[in-house]
Amino acid sequence: MSRLNYHHLHYFWAVAKQGNLTRAAAQLHVSQSALSTQIRQLEEQLGNALFIREGRSLHLTEAGRVALNYAETIFTKGNELTSLMRGGTGGVGGSRSGRQVLRIGGVATLSRNFQENFIKPLLQRADVSLVLQSGSLDDLLARLSIHNLDMVLSNRRVHSDVNHPWRCRRIARQPVSLVGAKRGRGKAFRFPDDLAHVPLLLPSRDSDIRAGFDVLVDQLGITCQIIAEVDDMAMLRLLARNLAHDAQCVALLPTVVVQDELRSGRLHEYCVVPQLNENFYAITVVRHFEPPLLKALLKQSGAEVLGAL
Repeated sequence: MSRLNYHHLHYFWAVAKQGNLTRAAAQLHVSQSALSTQIRQLEEQLGNALFIREGRSLHLTEAGRVALNYAETIFTKGNELTSLMRGGTGGVGGSRSGRQVLRIGGVATLSRNFQENFIKPLLQRADVSLVLQSGSLDDLLARLSIHNLDMVLSNRRVHSDVNHPWRCRRIARQPVSLVGAKRGRGKAFRFPDDLAHVPLLLPSRDSDIRAGFDVLVDQLGITCQIIAEVDDMAMLRLLARNLAHDAQCVALLPTVVVQDELRSGRLHEYCVVPQLNENFYAITVVRHFEPPLLKALLKQSGAEVLGAL
């Protein structure tokens, strides 16, 4: 049996991902005719048709789907090898400058303070280059699966399956609090009695924190005055900082989000909301060689990554 032509396999993989010969040819910087020829040669070598043409679109045959699964595995392993060698993981390899590279993705709605606390041990190291990216959880996991990222930080747990061998570790857990401007003497915030009488800044409804809070107020029979619902913790922090004094708003969030404001006295923690927590997760993929830098970060205690006050 002749050896598989991986160049042809890569062309097949590109067309299968695009579903269109024209777009794949443009992406690969080759002519459509050359691309068609190489895919036909792959089909001849494998003894099966890989595509069915329907109009201008190409659809995988059953054999094509099998070939695509193998191609995904082959090129994922290739990306893993490149990432490992360029990432400078101990004695295996390193960048030409001798610096170790670590690529971390953070869910766009995640607290910036938490992310900064987590990577702080590496920020002052002259031998480390950090590549930090943000995006949706699905987008970041897609990059992680092909080893374009080494780790994803999230406030949502993910579960592994046959196609997605995620390794999801909880690295910190923090109660959620109500925070606002300093109150005068004798005007301490009373939970839950005052909830119905203050304007609230809340996370958006697709947040686990918000879901838990809604269940709680429903059980208490409280109707809240919601001024804003925010899906980004950085924006929620900004609104809490600016509206706590001007509009006497009260914000629901983990204290790590406003750690600087609490330390300076600009905001004050009124109370910890009972049975309401936010979890922080580090998501990696099962791989043979885990970068040592990841191991160092994951050894940190919850208090360290939360910037305990």
